[in-house]
Amino acid sequence: MRHSTARQLTTDVLIIGGGLAGCWAAITAAQAGAKVTIAEKGYCGTSGVAASAGPGHWFIPPEGTLRRDAIARRLETAQGLGDADWMETIIDRTFRTLPTIASHYRYTQDDNGKIRYHALRGPEYLRALRQKALESGVIILNHSPALKLLRHEDGSIAGATGVSLKSGQDQWIIQSGATILATGGCAFRSHLLGSSNNTGDGLLMAAEAGASFSGMEFSAFFTIVPATTTMARTMIYSFARYYDATGRELERPTTPHDNRFLAEALKTGPIFCDLSHVPDDIRSQLPQISPNVPMTFQRLGIDPFTQRFPISLVGEGTIRGVGGIRVKDRQAGSGISGLYVAGDVASREPVTGAISGGGAVNAAWALSSGCIAAESAVAYIRKQRHSPKKHIPYPEYETVNQDYKAVEKAVQDEMLSPHKQYFRTASSLKESSYALEGAWQHLSAVQVHNTDPRAQLRYHELRALTAVSRWCTASALARKESRGIHYRTDSETVNTPTHILSGGIAKPWTRAVPVETFS
Repeated sequence: MRHSTARQLTTDVLIIGGGLAGCWAAITAAQAGAKVTIAEKGYCGTSGVAASAGPGHWFIPPEGTLRRDAIARRLETAQGLGDADWMETIIDRTFRTLPTIASHYRYTQDDNGKIRYHALRGPEYLRALRQKALESGVIILNHSPALKLLRHEDGSIAGATGVSLKSGQDQWIIQSGATILATGGCAFRSHLLGSSNNTGDGLLMAAEAGASFSGMEFSAFFTIVPATTTMARTMIYSFARYYDATGRELERPTTPHDNRFLAEALKTGPIFCDLSHVPDDIRSQLPQISPNVPMTFQRLGIDPFTQRFPISLVGEGTIRGVGGIRVKDRQAGSGISGLYVAGDVASREPVTGAISGGGAVNAAWALSSGCIAAESAVAYIRKQRHSPKKHIPYPEYETVNQDYKAVEKAVQDEMLSPHKQYFRTASSLKESSYALEGAWQHLSAVQVHNTDPRAQLRYHELRALTAVSRWCTASALARKESRGIHYRTDSETVNTPTHILSGGIAKPWTRAVPVETFS
């Protein structure tokens, strides 16, 4: 591709991804006086899993022992991998920052007349963040997926390059003083609502730049949906009862988000859900908090509170899982100079531990890590010596001129099988790694130049999907114990909690790190 025809921009802070974390990062950096550009794969304000949800937040006032008690409860379930200081930071930042969106978002009151700050309506929330970012002077490039990070000669990040899907110029090149990855997690194209763009792009770009990952083994997360739908909003299922085709009630575990029993039961036939025990106040609030949920049941012709309905499981991968780019310091740094991480693209182990942070904790992490990354990026550019005008080698894009369906199917066969992911063994994981290695080698076949931006994006997404699946599988094989949402049926006893680091492009690597030396 001829770079002379590409759209070229310079900015202080480049944010790749315009979802919850990316928008909060953009607003924070712009309010600090930086010139900010968002490169969003979809349309900023509607893209990402939070945009169609009713995101709750870990929102705890500094009264009495409320925060200390909340952190203690989380540490009890984190199975040795949580960090109390990180939790305190996230809680405090969320509490101070979330109400500021009231300038663009209409908060509602609960039955006692108290403003409901912690639970927001996703579509309105993301639209408000987009508007607040624009009014803060942020430049937003929609339908502009990033494909590669740019680097200075010393290895520090110098921006990124990608493609425009809806403009006359196919390629864009943005030189920046600092870059924030906020591309979200990876759902392996499971059709989870809002996750179509979550193909692991940022994870691959970070690995190519030399970053490492942590907690990728905690990717075995499957959520409940009404059968034949993708409506994965799980709050009401906390009150659910489940029955097999004969009407026998299934015994469910007490551990939150543990759906292994459903995966096992679904192997033998359909499973039906009973939501008749959902409290009246939650039923009445549902249309305001998660309007997509009642709309889905209306379309199906089902009253979920009086009728049983069949369910299935949809994979959420690292979105409601835990793993991602290792956060190397309290400034949301990636370990690569000039590159910061926010939201689900980052490992959330410090605030979630080995269990899912789905719901309140993940949303608080997205907001707070976005703000922290932005402040760190602004501080970095004020100290750096690099000029955005310095010569940077631009990569050429290459794609394989062939059908990719076999590669995607190979990834999904391994990563979206509830039984393979919920009931891992050394043998099954090795079989998965062989299949995924074959898919990777297929992608690494002879390459030809292809200037079509959609073809470039398609190739990049498949490389990312396959790479992420390899890191998840290698990490699951390395963690020989069962811990949190990582379950090994051949589990060994491990007395000292460790983090599993991973990385590598040509060949995945893993390394166990004691918790006390993790950060």
